[in-house]
Amino acid sequence: MKKKDRNKSKIKNKIQNRRIKIPKGTKAEGIFIGHPKGFGFVEIEGQEEDIFIPEEDTETAMHQDKVRIVIKDGQQEGKRKEGVVIKVLERGMPEVVGTYQLNKKYGFVVSDNPKFSKDIFIPGRDARGVKNGDKVIARITDYGSKNKNPEGKITENLGNIRTPGTDILAIVKSFGIPSEFPDKVLRQAARVPDHVLDADRDGRMDLTHLKTVTIDGEDAKDLDDAISLSKEGNIYHLGVHIADVSNYVQYNSALDREALKRGTSVYLADRVVPMLPERLSNGICSLNQGQDRLTLSCLMDINEEGRVISHQIAETVIRVDERMSYTDVRNILEGTDPETAKRYEKLVPMFFLMKELSELIRSSRHHRGSIDFDFPESKIILNDAGKVIDIKPYEPNVATRIIEDFMLMANETVAQEYCTREIPFVYRTHENPDPEKVESLLTLIRNQGVKVEKSREEITPKEIQKILESIEGLPNEPQISRLTLRTMKRAQYTTQCSGHFGLAARYYCHFTSPIRRYPDLQIHRIIKDNLRGRLTREGRTKHYEEILDEVARQSSVCERRAEEAERESDKLKKAEYMSYHLGEEFEGIISGVTGWGFYVELPNTVEGLVHVNTLRDDYYIFDQDNFELRGECTKKAYRLGDKVRVRVEDADLMLKTVDFVLAD
Repeated sequence: MKKKDRNKSKIKNKIQNRRIKIPKGTKAEGIFIGHPKGFGFVEIEGQEEDIFIPEEDTETAMHQDKVRIVIKDGQQEGKRKEGVVIKVLERGMPEVVGTYQLNKKYGFVVSDNPKFSKDIFIPGRDARGVKNGDKVIARITDYGSKNKNPEGKITENLGNIRTPGTDILAIVKSFGIPSEFPDKVLRQAARVPDHVLDADRDGRMDLTHLKTVTIDGEDAKDLDDAISLSKEGNIYHLGVHIADVSNYVQYNSALDREALKRGTSVYLADRVVPMLPERLSNGICSLNQGQDRLTLSCLMDINEEGRVISHQIAETVIRVDERMSYTDVRNILEGTDPETAKRYEKLVPMFFLMKELSELIRSSRHHRGSIDFDFPESKIILNDAGKVIDIKPYEPNVATRIIEDFMLMANETVAQEYCTREIPFVYRTHENPDPEKVESLLTLIRNQGVKVEKSREEITPKEIQKILESIEGLPNEPQISRLTLRTMKRAQYTTQCSGHFGLAARYYCHFTSPIRRYPDLQIHRIIKDNLRGRLTREGRTKHYEEILDEVARQSSVCERRAEEAERESDKLKKAEYMSYHLGEEFEGIISGVTGWGFYVELPNTVEGLVHVNTLRDDYYIFDQDNFELRGECTKKAYRLGDKVRVRVEDADLMLKTVDFVLAD
């Protein structure tokens, strides 16, 4: 053998030896979740804890890749398990949304998602004339190696970052949310009539004589639920009337396939990305005032204990008398707007009856142990140029609670009927929290001086409810409530009727929003097939048994995607808002404590980090059990719920973060 060939053989053997030099341990497959600093975690289906992957063991894995790993043996007890990526099985992000940075004859795309930690090299020939600072989509053509950046080409220019709406459009694209309806879907929507046809009234219960209202936000356009209410003796007759979207969106049509693909409408800071085309969602499917509309109605008789004693689910036709706003109903019930009360004087008695019934239902739900997290949401106010001009807390009120209580009641009633009859269905389920996480939470709460008790190994909703009641009025109440919420598992869609822990409900589904949620639309079809006697074992029942698991899975995935996109949208606009207030001081509450600092929430719901490195008066140590940072010498402590005054130090629109320092 020639010397040159022998050298090649040695190099080949070295490469092979390096490839098979794998630590002993259990092999597993999962999804790689990247970190800006280069390391990552692998999520393995069915496992509660992710596997930590040090930077030197990531191979070429990037965020969202499906990988095969070896979990290292000999891990210390109580420490997170570590692993080594041995193979990338499937690339998770063929395209990346980011900002183009021009560098002479070539450029780079810096991903908007910090978990995708490498910049993508763009040769000049593949830049398609985009300008420095443009938001773009780049398709990856070569994933590179440990020492070489991925390479790609520009496939779409989203526009200059200063153009109104480009920042939110980039979020939509980065999450892979379909933002444009295909022509075929729009053509099908255009053929849907804009009024109720006489043929569609056949076989339906005519409820147009009932006094019926919708109650929504002022800017809502897709009104999919209406309410009617009366009382005879001690019995309340509550009607929850839901738009019959299934009459216009037929199974497996182009409209239906697109709706399933989207799974849900997505509500972002400056726009709604709807599940259905506007012609349907704001037109024939919307329960607009004064227009006859097709509905599925859950008609409930409720006693004075707030319990349903009988019910009927029926295909109906309704006509909404008034389109009410939450603000007007709240003002009427709180007596703060005599002019509005006079305008709607014929409906005022029904609104007070609604308040009365809502309180009964809520009391009944509370009695069984339903957990009520009343956190203020963020209301982000934009100007015409898409810039944030204000952020306010959006608190629940008497009007929003009325609608919430009535919708929950309808959802439970429908779920109970279909579960007890063992008809294939899609349920909204919420599992019991993990006992270990619960114990960590209880330790924290006890260390905050709150007395808590738990009778069995698994905590009950009633016990969590008592904990939340015991901290009412404490300075750290909102923070402990949020930590409690984080201990809960994520609710999801399933075909199993396993109950809802948070609501302490044995039966629960989503029935009330078919314009914006696919599971609701799907179960409307099942209900109508049942009402029309089509659920034979050989026919529709078998069909639903075959498709519903995938409907539930897809709906859960899309819901999670929407929640993440909405959260990113809010974080971006909050960072933008605070960038206009650099150097200004605010009072806030410590909302979270970690080893790297503590988070402070302002009254307007904006949250920012005070990094431990900015605390120059002492060396601070994180006490995990008490959720506090304590100075080693001074013993000064920063605890959950403490009031502090901070100054805005930085607001990073790329990372969507806000940094505070303590004010002098």
